[in-house]
Amino acid sequence: MKTDEQLVEAAQKGSEAAFSELVLRYRERLFRFMITRCRSHADAEDTIQDAFTNAFRYLHTFNPRWRFSTWLYRIAIRNAVRQPAGALQQVAEPVDDSDPLQECIVAGDRENLWLTAKAILPPDAFSAMWLHYIEEMPVKEISHALDRSLSWTKVTMLRARRQLTKEMRRESVEAAGSKSYG
Repeated sequence: MKTDEQLVEAAQKGSEAAFSELVLRYRERLFRFMITRCRSHADAEDTIQDAFTNAFRYLHTFNPRWRFSTWLYRIAIRNAVRQPAGALQQVAEPVDDSDPLQECIVAGDRENLWLTAKAILPPDAFSAMWLHYIEEMPVKEISHALDRSLSWTKVTMLRARRQLTKEMRRESVEAAGSKSYG
């Protein structure tokens, strides 16, 4: 199996098959991320389509200093149709059982964590957390993908973790209190 770097190099030399392999490699992951930033499945699909089109168009500008995934996420984030701040997105469209986002949402406490995060965190803070914990992207790559400084990214993630911890504890106390009165 070829590495991303090998595929990018081949695609830069004109190999459509190499670029197609990159699309196959990142399509689901990018969709899973973009659905958290977009208003609907259709907006997420449009965003990733635009991202891949722009990536193909500007592949000659790719800097191998960064991972291809970071560069691709940065393109997608710039093209994203953003939700209004503070809006909590529930998946309104039917999703089949093989949808990775749906699998994540039905995974018990992870559902509450990510829905809470979506509701209380600013969009870029939510994205930073998602990229780190779900996409397993290093902090330096996250800062590049979000077009923010490394310091901003570190501080934002620290504050987001604290805010989420505080909110989850508050919800836990409220849930325990409501059980004792039930």
